[in-house]
Amino acid sequence: MANYRLLALDLDGTLLTEDKKITAEAREWIHRATDAGVTVIFATGRGVQTTKAFWEELRLETPMVLLNGAEIWRKPGQLEERRYLSRDEIRKLHSLAVEADAGYWGYSVESLTGRKDWTDDMFERDWMKFGMRHDDLDVIDRLRKTVRSWGTLEVTCSAPINMEISCKGISKESGVRHVCQMLGIGMEEVMAVGDNMNDFRLIQSAGLGIAMGNADEKLKQAADGVTSTNEENGVAQAIQRYLLGDGHERLYA
Repeated sequence: MANYRLLALDLDGTLLTEDKKITAEAREWIHRATDAGVTVIFATGRGVQTTKAFWEELRLETPMVLLNGAEIWRKPGQLEERRYLSRDEIRKLHSLAVEADAGYWGYSVESLTGRKDWTDDMFERDWMKFGMRHDDLDVIDRLRKTVRSWGTLEVTCSAPINMEISCKGISKESGVRHVCQMLGIGMEEVMAVGDNMNDFRLIQSAGLGIAMGNADEKLKQAADGVTSTNEENGVAQAIQRYLLGDGHERLYA
């Protein structure tokens, strides 16, 4: 019997290698988890546009927490919830990014749209998440502080050079809590695996929070355990060690 009933996996820097692949070992252990009755879900900053292929590759018919919790799917093709930024907020964020000469992108229902494809028509769409990046760490830090000072938005990051913005109170943790309510289980029955600061609340709140070997040091300190890196099958090792225990044939010593 598995030690936890739900496994929440981040994608980039966690389940995915640096060339954005799922290894054969990770697939094997995810399938072992599902065979043991564990519900395996993604908890990612990506939207459905860039997540669907991985969902299909693993043949998962489970809920998904996308866009850092702003978009929740009950199963493939069945939307549960979307939380939208206001159009005024999108205009403010866009102006801030342009003034700082930062890269920016947004996830709407229709598309993932970056700076080069952004037109005035985009302000008529409904956006769930807006992101910015700048290679100057002082600039991106200032941008994060500016948006946080407004007090109306959730700000996190998936890398030192970026920031990700959602509605206030929306996070991977809130999304996984929603899925737990759907499934009739508690957060203490969740094992979560991640690598960056947009995983922080989830790692802290899950029954077992595991940081990748390549994770941000602050996340490692908050986690209950640390596995190997995304290039060393850290997810597969975490499933074997923490989720399924010694009752399964071992791939790793």
